[in-house]
Amino acid sequence: MRKEITIKNQVGELEHVAAFIEEIGEELGLDMELRMNLNLVMEEMVSNVIFYAFPEGTEASIELKAESDGKELTFVLSDRGREFDPTLKEDLDIDCNPAERDLGGMGIYIVKNIMNKVSYQRLEGKNLLTMKKEIK
Repeated sequence: MRKEITIKNQVGELEHVAAFIEEIGEELGLDMELRMNLNLVMEEMVSNVIFYAFPEGTEASIELKAESDGKELTFVLSDRGREFDPTLKEDLDIDCNPAERDLGGMGIYIVKNIMNKVSYQRLEGKNLLTMKKEIK
């Protein structure tokens, strides 16, 4: 299976991402918990691109590609925004008081804990975030 979607960097486009994930879940016969987790991961990462990758008022495209061999599901999120490697973000100390924790970083923490592998590359002016999940 191979699918891709291109969206604009607007919050309203997140509903297209959710529908894309649901379509993949149905096609691969994924259980509801995994579908919900994958939707959470993609919403977090796509939201980060929408809110932080581009100067305010800039219109841009975001691509999300999905591929599966039946054992593993791979997503590649790409954009031409500011360079940012979320894998370098230090893991949150979830044991500390949330009121004392710095803002941000929870989404990346969630992604790293749901997905089996998360990697980043900057190639030809593009951010490429690859996220893999075993689906067996």
